This record gives sequence, C-alpha cells and structure tokens, in this order.
Amino acid sequence: MAIIEMVMPKMGESVMEGTVIAWLKKEGDHIEEDESILEVATDKVDTEIPAANQGILKEILAKEGEVVAVGKPIALIEVKTKISPSHVSYPTEDSPVEKAEEILEKAIDTASSSDGLILPRISDAGKFLSPLVRSIAKKEGISISKLDTIKGSGKESRVTKHDILSYLKTRTSEKVTETLTSPTAYQQPIFGISSGNDEVIEMDRMRKLIAERMVESKRISPHVTSFVEVDVTKMVAWRNKVKDEFLRKENEKLTFTPIFIEAIVRAIKDFPLINVQVDGTKIIKKKDINIGMATALPTGNLIVPVIHHADQLSLVDLKKKVNELAKKARENNLKPDELQGGTYTVSNVGSFGNMMGTPIIMQPQVAIMALGSIHKKPSVIETPEGDMIGIRSKMFLSHSYDHRVVDGALGGMFVRKVADYLEMYDLNRAI
Repeated sequence: MAIIEMVMPKMGESVMEGTVIAWLKKEGDHIEEDESILEVATDKVDTEIPAANQGILKEILAKEGEVVAVGKPIALIEVKTKISPSHVSYPTEDSPVEKAEEILEKAIDTASSSDGLILPRISDAGKFLSPLVRSIAKKEGISISKLDTIKGSGKESRVTKHDILSYLKTRTSEKVTETLTSPTAYQQPIFGISSGNDEVIEMDRMRKLIAERMVESKRISPHVTSFVEVDVTKMVAWRNKVKDEFLRKENEKLTFTPIFIEAIVRAIKDFPLINVQVDGTKIIKKKDINIGMATALPTGNLIVPVIHHADQLSLVDLKKKVNELAKKARENNLKPDELQGGTYTVSNVGSFGNMMGTPIIMQPQVAIMALGSIHKKPSVIETPEGDMIGIRSKMFLSHSYDHRVVDGALGGMFVRKVADYLEMYDLNRAI
C-alpha cells in the first residue's frame, strides 16, 4: 500500500490556479483510474478532473470553494500497487513551512507558460519577484514601487511570501491612496460612485479575469489596426449554391465562419511571421497553425476555444470543428486542451450585426482579426466595357497586430491577402 498525492493539474496556458467546485467522491470511496472525482473551475474552463490512479480516496485536502494553486496537493489516494518513490509523497508534521512555500512557488512557475500577471518578474530595482509574490501583490493592491521597499529575507534579498504577508499585517494604518507612477501600474482611479438609484453588479470570476487580461494585453502590446473592405459576392454565391447539398451530406449547416478561417490559414502560410509569439527580445516562430475562435457564452462572457492544426483540415473538417467547439462552449463542456495552444485568433463581430471592430490581441499571440457583417451595397464594378454600378456583397476585415514585431507593411499585406482569397473565390469549387 502507498499514499500518493493528487495535485491541481495544469489546465491551460497562463492558468495558475483552480477553484474546487464540487467533490464527486467522498473520503473512503473507491475510485477507478480515469474516473472523474471532482469539478474544478478556472478562468478558462469548468471541467471534471479524473483520477490518475486506482485506489481509495484517503483524504480530501482542498475543500469545495477553495482556490488552489497549480501543483498543490488536493487529495491523498491510497493505492495497492507499488509506486516509484518519485511519485509518492508522505506528508510530515515537521516539514519546514519555507520548503512548502518554495515548492509551491516552483509549481506555479512551472505551470505558467506565459506570465498572465500584471506585475513584472523583475522590479524597478532589479529584484526578482516570484509568481506567488506577484499574485499576492496584485490581489492586495501593492504597487511595484512599494514592493521594492519591502526588505526581503530570501536569496539575494528576494521578497518571499512570508515577507509580503508580514508587510500586509503592518499596513493596516496606511491609506491605500498611493498614486502609481510606474509604467506597469495596474490600478485605475475611481471616477464616480453609485447613487441610490443605480444597480451595482459584482463581476463574476470569469469577467474579472477577462478584464484583467484585456488590460494586460493593451499594456504589453502596442496595438495597431488595419481595415480592408472585401467584396465577398463570389463567396456568398458559392455558399448559397452548395448549402443545401452540404446540409444533406453532412447533416450540418454551412456557415461563413469556416470559409473565413480557411482563408486566414492560407494567408498565414503566405506570411508566417504573423504566426509568432514574443519572449522578451526573442521572436518564436510557431510551426503549428492553431486558430482560436472567440465565442460568446450565454452568460455574456467570452471564451476562446482553439482549432489545432487548422492548416491540415479540409473545409468540411473545419466546419465540423467550429460547430463542435461552439456547442461545447455553450454547454460548458470544453476540455483544457481545447483552450490552449492558439497561435492566431478570429473574432466574428459580424454575428452581432457590427460592421467592424478593433479586437484586442490574445497574449502571447501577436495578431487577431475581426470579421464584420456582410451587407449588400451599390458598388463600382470595373469591366472591359467600362465601369458600371452593381449590387455587391461586402464586409470589413479588421486586423489588430502587435507593433513591436508586426509592422504596418506586414500587418496590412496580411489582411489584404485574406481579402484576396475571399474575393477570388472559385464558384465551381466542389464541397
């Protein structure tokens, strides 16, 4: 018999913690390998977590409603088979608190592929700030300049969890009215207060994180947006011609979204430097083309499931994948793997009747495209016999990109290439 720890798993890029929603098993219950034993919520997905081993749920360490860092133990499982010592953890009463904190910080560092926090890893004074310290500082409203004034007891005067918690105990007499002058400041001033006639709505967990990440993306990436008006008359005509046959063959409706994604994928192949990420002063060129599709949830929040290896999928496969992910998103059944690894994102603002938009980049990507609504409008048509006025189906493409690594020429040529693929659509194309 052996006791092993079940830890909070990593559930997506930049996800550092999860909230235990409900335990599906109770202490003493027998569990099978891969059997779901609890539900966990993150800022990206709510999902059931399966057991990695067969055995007895010996002890539940994380209560329902508790927020647990990635890598931290949430339960002890008693197994019959022998486990390698590297996989066995025996909790002891004399384990140093400092060691536990160090393990937790390393777990968070390992789990986070992109920072996702407001405060930087290095302070203005050149001190290293661990993810745990930054998380506490952000939650408690401690500025980067204030962190530099805290005497650190860690290696090379590094501020530890103990140091920042000690500071919080002595801060009760201070007024939290500090003006944040650092360029990494994240607090916003309050410009007004509610009156008795106003309804005050508290942001839910997901909305708070969405807000935080949108502000952070704007801070990280200098956004530039280029617009192109596209004549999609041929594309619309082709879709209208084949939609009945498509429905009969595939038992699904053919929408415009997979057609747009297909054109974007082709353009990424032509301009691979759009499919990159930034790591400090390094540009990481991604080999895979994984398209994120921004999806509105019934709650009004936004989630971005990812179509992996979109360049390897046919139009029919793309359509099936779009439908599958959209359905899972609406039903809250997305898996963690379906929410990570995106290299370029598409947002269909036209589905809300909008002509164009200025989308915010999904970090650590460097570009995102908004698809406007399709409208019929009078347009000048050039023919060998001369110019004439005709009715054409048109739409706007809005391409936001990170000006650190994507200049106007590349950003503009990319969105123009997407437009070219849509305008030159083959009316004789087979499904």
